[in-house]
Amino acid sequence: MRLRAPNEPLRLEDVPVPVPAEHQVLVRVSVCAVCRTDLHIVGGELDAPKLPLVIGHMIVGHVEAAGERAHRFEPGERIGVPWLGYVDETCRFCRRGLENLCVNGRFTGYQIDGGYAEYCVADERFCFPLPESYDDLHAAPLLCAGLIGYRALRAAGDAQRIGLYGFGDSAHIIAQVARYQGRRVFAFTSPGDTKKQAFARSLGAEWAGDSLAAPPEPLDAALIFAPVGALVPAALKALDPGGVVVCAGIHMSDIPSFRYELLWMERQIRSVANLTRRDGEEFLQIAPKVPVRTDVHPYPLAEANQALDDLAKGRFAGAAVLTIAP
Repeated sequence: MRLRAPNEPLRLEDVPVPVPAEHQVLVRVSVCAVCRTDLHIVGGELDAPKLPLVIGHMIVGHVEAAGERAHRFEPGERIGVPWLGYVDETCRFCRRGLENLCVNGRFTGYQIDGGYAEYCVADERFCFPLPESYDDLHAAPLLCAGLIGYRALRAAGDAQRIGLYGFGDSAHIIAQVARYQGRRVFAFTSPGDTKKQAFARSLGAEWAGDSLAAPPEPLDAALIFAPVGALVPAALKALDPGGVVVCAGIHMSDIPSFRYELLWMERQIRSVANLTRRDGEEFLQIAPKVPVRTDVHPYPLAEANQALDDLAKGRFAGAAVLTIAP
């Protein structure tokens, strides 16, 4: 399923099977989860994608072949391919351990063809072995929804009272991790979305309510997964002094102005960008210990446009996953 131009539907096309280059493996794709970032790419909110483009960056598949100097995985081995697809390892950010900010970084399903396809190629250095306790369908959301959620939770430090704004694919995963770590979870959904509020409570949230409502007590940290800038001042208002608002999305609508008193008392606003290989390694060790349960909604590859529309309209809780017929 290829994107030819922003704001156009994806097209089902036949293309040659890609050939793995140095350090790359050819992956026969089993499934690919659908991410809100895919919506931002298709909608033109993230500029300069490679076009035409195969989107998708929560890929589970099996190694079919390997390019030169690619020896990390055996043929037939199951691997996961995430958003981070390449870094130069030499820029000022990489040298500081911040490869997620690499000035020459490249990303799967954005500058590199992704997983809305039967085959893809990926740099083996940026792929992960997957926990055996997850089948393909339920492993796929771990590779971005889980990883970005985990990085956002790390950015909250030792916060105990965690607010999750936008209870979708990332939040439903990271709520379980937070509870496993002994933290308290408060869920915020679209106004009146009682179905998602009940879903949040079923995953351990002790309170669930509307996104602009005040929680029953102040939060130590607020993780914003919904791409809605108006949630930033609302989350600041819900914080205790010294708390932090973490913006976890790659795109967000404009943040409205707010009174300085909401930021006063050493409250903070910060973003998280992309992920590091360390994030992936740590999270994929933690997930089966929780164990994290992913709520998935499968779609065949040809229905990718419907999956994107259902995600945009909030028609399900959890994650959409495209299944690729063998």
